[in-house]
Amino acid sequence: MIQDEGLRLPNGWELKKLGEVCDTGAGGTPLKAHKDYYEGGTIPWLMSGEVSQGEVFEAKNYITEKGLRNSSAKLFPINTVLVAMYGATAGQVGILKLEACTNQAVCGILPNEKTIPEYLFYCFLSKKQDLVAQAVGGAQPNISQIKIRNTKIPLPPLPEQQRIVAILDKAFAAIAKAKANAEQNLKNAKQLFESYLQGVFENGDWEFVKLSEMATDISDGDHMPPPKSEFGLPFITISNINKQTHKIDFSATFKVPEKYYDDLKPNKKPIKGDVLYTVTGSYGIPVLIEDDFRFCFQRHIGLIRPSKKLDSKLLYYWILSPQAISQANETATGTAQKTVSLKSLRNFNFPYIPFKEQQTIVRQLDALRAETQKLESVYQKKIEDLEELKKSILQKAFAGELKIEKLESVN
Repeated sequence: MIQDEGLRLPNGWELKKLGEVCDTGAGGTPLKAHKDYYEGGTIPWLMSGEVSQGEVFEAKNYITEKGLRNSSAKLFPINTVLVAMYGATAGQVGILKLEACTNQAVCGILPNEKTIPEYLFYCFLSKKQDLVAQAVGGAQPNISQIKIRNTKIPLPPLPEQQRIVAILDKAFAAIAKAKANAEQNLKNAKQLFESYLQGVFENGDWEFVKLSEMATDISDGDHMPPPKSEFGLPFITISNINKQTHKIDFSATFKVPEKYYDDLKPNKKPIKGDVLYTVTGSYGIPVLIEDDFRFCFQRHIGLIRPSKKLDSKLLYYWILSPQAISQANETATGTAQKTVSLKSLRNFNFPYIPFKEQQTIVRQLDALRAETQKLESVYQKKIEDLEELKKSILQKAFAGELKIEKLESVN
């Protein structure tokens, strides 16, 4: 065994900087001002976002021979290992299955007789987190080509590289299949509740009234910019409302003075039982206020205060239904940011359901939602566990600890 920086490797393995083993190169972008560098192009030209395909068989963009000659773009051969270097895609790894160029945000690791391309692919897949941790910059963090070249990689003999690749191929195929099944089950669990919700409000024999007839108030938040304070009460915007959970993230809000809150009209102070409704941009997201926590909110959020004729939880579920979503989509106006006006919201057609029947429906929906959330939690955990399993297998592979094992635990 050899030991370096705490990593113990089997005899016959070496620990080398990538630059000592392989040549690398970065791509380039032909000047956009020259249309003849792009129009009619036949040379695949990859952006960093396309690297994460794994095996890269196609490109969305093409450049011409002239564009290639008059830029720093390089034509990488088949089996070049690609590493994305900039922004949100930094650390993503792919392997070319066609001759292609890339932009400057991609580093190409050129294959040679010392390495199997697939081995390098998996090796850098295992180092993604380490590379991302080294990224520098603010809005566009980047991994330099120098950092990639200085990355130390374990280098076993070629037969051992082949063995490792064969095991990883099999393991990752099994994990991909199990993950696809879990994702489909997760989708099915969500659709089960959505389908039942649709049926509840679609199949009832009820008359329809305007939503305003079932509420004591339908308003929105303060239209004036609020004063900020180090201490005080939270002020929420649309960005504080989670689209998936329909909950408010109070940890990311700023605060306003208590006097600001005290001076607001009652219909701009949410109370227990109110339902908030985003009206601008990501419109149609409901939040049920379930406790007496004081806070303020912006004008891009509506407030629906149910009357005694309306169970607030039924209102919340109805807003999630396809019937309410359809009305929001039909009435939303605007271009850059669509808005459901308060007038439109007040005029939404709402089923007039007897209060006792409302409570029965809520109990049924609560019970089904609890069950589907349990299922969603199970399948989400399965997906997360499979991702962790991939990391564990990769770690073992490049520490020389990978054995041929049965993969029943993956399925």
